[in-house]
Amino acid sequence: MTSVDVDEYAKRRIPGLNPSAADLEAADSEILAKRIKLHWLRDGTLSIEAGPHIGVVNLDCASIRVVPKLVGSELGVLQMLDYVAGIDSLHDIGRLQELGTGLNLRDLVCLLLNRECGRLLRHGLRLDYVRHEEALPVVRGRLMVDRQVTRRFGLLDRLECRYDERSGDIDDNRLCAAALQLAARTAQAHHIRDEAHRLATDFATQCTTAGFDARAATERLTYHRANEHYRHAHRWARMLVGGTAFSDLYTGSGTAAPAFMINMNVLFEDFVTRLLYDALAGTDVRVRPQESLLRAIRTSSGHRYTTITPDIQLIRGQGATAWRCSIDAKYKLYADKRIGTADLFQNFVYAHVLSRSVDAVPPTAYILYASDRDRPHETITLHRQDGPTAHITAIAVNIPSCINSIAAGESPVLLAELRQMILNGAEFGNC
Repeated sequence: MTSVDVDEYAKRRIPGLNPSAADLEAADSEILAKRIKLHWLRDGTLSIEAGPHIGVVNLDCASIRVVPKLVGSELGVLQMLDYVAGIDSLHDIGRLQELGTGLNLRDLVCLLLNRECGRLLRHGLRLDYVRHEEALPVVRGRLMVDRQVTRRFGLLDRLECRYDERSGDIDDNRLCAAALQLAARTAQAHHIRDEAHRLATDFATQCTTAGFDARAATERLTYHRANEHYRHAHRWARMLVGGTAFSDLYTGSGTAAPAFMINMNVLFEDFVTRLLYDALAGTDVRVRPQESLLRAIRTSSGHRYTTITPDIQLIRGQGATAWRCSIDAKYKLYADKRIGTADLFQNFVYAHVLSRSVDAVPPTAYILYASDRDRPHETITLHRQDGPTAHITAIAVNIPSCINSIAAGESPVLLAELRQMILNGAEFGNC
């Protein structure tokens, strides 16, 4: 199988491939096309157009790896996920960087799963009471009289019993086992695949995955003192088997080709939201993600015409007199090009909609865009004949710098800048 690397938002053509019928079908998959565009040319050349989804797509003739450009590495993407979730599951980050060199996103998740599941096995898998109902030669637990009468009337060789027994065949272990089995089948790196197979065999001595519904199990799971130590392993297991923690938000699989891809648009928006929560901690400014402005655009009769929803709103105060400001998170290459006109128009609308008549200066909205380096802030102004009416301040979020600071246990420099800028804006009636 040919391995192909392509940067996010980049295009590439790979000649000399021999696509199977399933590969040709993959190019026509509407689900896959939302994540990566594949087009087969007549001479067997594969045309690839990547967007903001990073990860891996496995065709029969090639394995396509979409490499993050703005974040720096697949490990950086997982660090972003870790920060957004608020769970420090990436222990020993230096060793992970050494082990993860050259691995695609799926293999890196499999590596993390192996590490956490191995840790669980070394400390001993959790046992819990599991209820059993079966016919036994002697009474065990409680005799179910009604079932004995309806199923075995007049027979005393077997007794219908209900009893509880401590067992490792519980959702905590079964979720890990199902993910390890999948990792043993799908990981490309042979050492990760072999390790997943060994760990899956060890888990199989305690639990079974026959008829196991991973998605339903993740919805049932709750964490408490007895199973809190499973949380990290379950994070990576959910990403592989399609649970509710990250798969619905960030990952997806096409119907024709196995794909493991993360939507960086959504992840970056959540990353910015978490940065703002941390930057404004201890202040009276509230962070409200995805709160719709239901009556911002109305008909002449006063009825709602449509709804607009800023990515994030910052709010200080209560009711109609509250100060508000919008934050728009953009995972686009704005470090190398101008802000798109559609994004400018959108944010000028946000600025005006959220402004108050008592504000002494023109309203301002923020655009926080992803970058792989520091860039100076830029302010774009909307003018009318008698002066400015709104400002947009574009701020680069240096993702590698932020995640490196977070991994080192330090506060990113950007947090202090955002805190000061926002508090000044709230104090003087602009943002």
